[in-house]
Amino acid sequence: YGRPEIFNTDQGSQFTSTDFTDMLKEHGIRISKDGKGRWMDNVFIERLWRSLKYEEVHPKAHGTMIELRQGIANYMEKYNCRRHHQALDYKTPDEVCWTILPHERAA
Repeated sequence: YGRPEIFNTDQGSQFTSTDFTDMLKEHGIRISKDGKGRWMDNVFIERLWRSLKYEEVHPKAHGTMIELRQGIANYMEKYNCRRHHQALDYKTPDEVCWTILPHERAA
């Protein structure tokens, strides 16, 4: 998927820390943060984090950071490539992302 141009997140301390924001800047990634207390500004990403925490991180006993990283990587692959989403008309995020839109075909 490559490096994103923009990293959109909420005001969580893990995302507002100097270490994290400096890392984004070092990689040329712009930062976009929702307003404090405005979780509805980005309801889709909030749902992703909720799903990740309650379906992968909390219920599984990852013994090491390597196991945790692999578990999250596997979860994200499933979430993006095999899991159909109601908000996406029951398509996967990959299907939506990589589908050529009709107006783009004509260009």
